[in-house]
This record gives sequence, C-alpha cells and structure tokens, in this order.
Amino acid sequence: MHGFGYSCTEPPMGEEVVSIWKKAMSLEGLNASSANTLVEHLGITYTAFDDNSLTGTMPVAPHTHQPLGMLHGGASVVLAETLGSLAANMCVPEEKYCVGLDINANHLRAMRSGVVTGVANPIHLGATTQVWSIVLSDERGRDVCVSRLTMAVLTDKRVTSSSQGVSHHGR
Repeated sequence: MHGFGYSCTEPPMGEEVVSIWKKAMSLEGLNASSANTLVEHLGITYTAFDDNSLTGTMPVAPHTHQPLGMLHGGASVVLAETLGSLAANMCVPEEKYCVGLDINANHLRAMRSGVVTGVANPIHLGATTQVWSIVLSDERGRDVCVSRLTMAVLTDKRVTSSSQGVSHHGR
C-alpha cells in the first residue's frame, strides 16, 4: 500500500480478481503508441500491467534532470500523468475517452541516476470521473514521488454519432 493509503490491488476476501481493462492491451502496442511524443523523448517505457495496474519506467539522466543534476519534478509528473492517463483510457469502453482534470505530486526523495519506476493504480473508477494513485520509486524500491491524477470520462461523439447514424454539425 503506497501513496494515499488506498490499496486497490487486493480484492476482498473470497472475491475473484476482475480486470479493469476494457480495451485490448499489449506492451508492444502501448509502447508503439508513444512514437514521436514527449513520452518517447523522455525514454518512458511501459513495462508491465496486471488486472489492476500499469507500470512504466523512465531513465534518470541529463535529459530528465533539473539544473542541480537531480530528477526534475516535472519529469516525474510527466511519468505519473503518462501512466495514469493511459491506464484511464484503457479501462473505458471504445465510445469513451479520458482527459486530465488535475494532477498533484509530492516529491519525496532525490534521484541523480538510474531508472525510476511508476505504478498506476485506480482509486476510483466512476462513470464520469476516475482518480488514480501513481507511485514512483527508485531501483531500491524507495518512494521518490507520490501523485494523484483525476480524469474526466467523456463520450467520443464521433464514435457514438457514426454508430447511430447521427451527425453533430458544428460540434
């Protein structure tokens, strides 16, 4: 249990674990989606997912440093938002998508080199909002940053319009 005191990975006693994902996922496909983006530029790689979380890494090197030679807090937030945002979008049906409303981060420990690992877990998966906890840790498993991301769940009018034969002019 990290971050905000919530544990979303342990099902209640006697209950079966059900995957939160609504869309097909593969690490190859997730990583391919980062081509020519900030995610690729920072070297963020999706490394694992299970029924309830998405994990990724980012190098701690000069391109992710701040001027004092430490991991830049903004780079940590990019990793956190990248993991939480992708996870949010993968656990809604095809006609839905998610956009960020708010993110906060508490930077707990400096890193100067190595690899930072982030794990995104849902706190709340609602019909109109989602809240995610993203914990970043160093190679020794020590928390570096804890972040909370709030996402809005929206309906993709292009998908619902085309499936219903309805046109939304001017929207």
